[in-house]
Amino acid sequence: MKIRIKFFLLLLPIHLGALALSFFLFREKWVPFILAEAAIIASFLLCLSVFRGLSEPLELLLSGIDAIKDRDFNVKFIPTGKRETDRLIGVYNEMIDRLREERTLQEQQHFFLDKLIHTSPTGIIILDYDGCITELNPKARELLKLPPEAGVLGKPLADIAHPVARAAAAVPSGQAQTVNIQGLETYKCLKAEFIDRGFARPFIMVEELTAEILRAEKNAYGKVIRMMAHEVNNTIGAINSILQATLGFGDQLPASVREEFRQGQQVCIDRNSRLNRFMRNFADIVRLPPPQRERYSLNRLLEDVVRLMGAHAARKGIRLSLDLPEPPLYASIDVQQMEQVLLNGVKNAIEAAPAPPQSVQREEGGSRSASPGSPAPADPLRPGGAVIVLSASPGCIAIRDNGPGIPPELEAQLFSPFFTTKKDGQGVGLTLSREILLNHGFGFSLRTGEDGWTEFRITW
Repeated sequence: MKIRIKFFLLLLPIHLGALALSFFLFREKWVPFILAEAAIIASFLLCLSVFRGLSEPLELLLSGIDAIKDRDFNVKFIPTGKRETDRLIGVYNEMIDRLREERTLQEQQHFFLDKLIHTSPTGIIILDYDGCITELNPKARELLKLPPEAGVLGKPLADIAHPVARAAAAVPSGQAQTVNIQGLETYKCLKAEFIDRGFARPFIMVEELTAEILRAEKNAYGKVIRMMAHEVNNTIGAINSILQATLGFGDQLPASVREEFRQGQQVCIDRNSRLNRFMRNFADIVRLPPPQRERYSLNRLLEDVVRLMGAHAARKGIRLSLDLPEPPLYASIDVQQMEQVLLNGVKNAIEAAPAPPQSVQREEGGSRSASPGSPAPADPLRPGGAVIVLSASPGCIAIRDNGPGIPPELEAQLFSPFFTTKKDGQGVGLTLSREILLNHGFGFSLRTGEDGWTEFRITW
């Protein structure tokens, strides 16, 4: 029941009772009776007028409350000319103006923040109170290698099959952690919190540091290599000049020691030459020119690589297998540099692939082969070997071998400058390959799969 009806029901019995009482008191005195009746009626009308004056501001407040509930901040009231009501209307209109301005400002800030997150070069992942993903920007999808159609919202971050996602999920709030993948890709994960409706919600910022680290790394080892090459070349040149000059004194020595002297001198000259070649290999990494790209057939390039490395493979009893797409696949590459990468990859695969026993070599005529994707042989007499696979969709070159594999603890160091697992290795091959592929903008990886095969994969 409305308050207006309650008030009317209260006034009506009181004034009706007053009218009846005045009738019994002044029924024989008409003038006092009429005056009493007029006063009672006037009192009733006055009470209604006072109630109307009090109820109008309440009705305004109620209609204003309804507008606020509906989030409609455009409803304003016009002054009525009554002082008390106009004061209330003025306060309400001012409050509505403030609310509308605050909402407009909040919407602008929200739009700006949403645009900033969407276009940020840093990956941003926003989680709910349970650690599930509620929002992530395009850069985060790119870093985590998630396709646009991947439905990851509402899922725990740790369930995403990417090392960075798993590492980021385990980072304590307010701390940062650096994640390194195969010694190539480096990411920084920072976890923080913001207050949402009084509760702390976590968010994660993922920043790729690969380019900066590789640039700083190359500047560091490039300076060292240039200094070493300068000193070694100057020293070797002077020593070789002295050695060549002293060879002439061999004719003055007794015949019994003359040949031994010349052999000793030649050993020193040869050793200096090997040291000079050793330093040139390192210097090639620093002096690597930008790729001179041309559209070239990858089928032809791989066929040439197999021809070049075929003899080396045959000496180990390994026959290279080649799986090429039809029609031939083309790519924009520096042919000489990419050939160097593939030659180094095939050479590593051949050296890692186990040579068959002598009995197998005799039975198979000194060669063996394997098909792409076949499992590593458990039987030592079962054929296996280095395999090259060129795939067109997505474009990739895969060089596989069924050797002993790469221990997981060494995967992060494989492409580090001058790191090698070979006894007589210099760690130059993979470093040079890394520089060439990075200059081409190609992706690459080297790891041992669950099937036991080690794969060097180049993607574009």
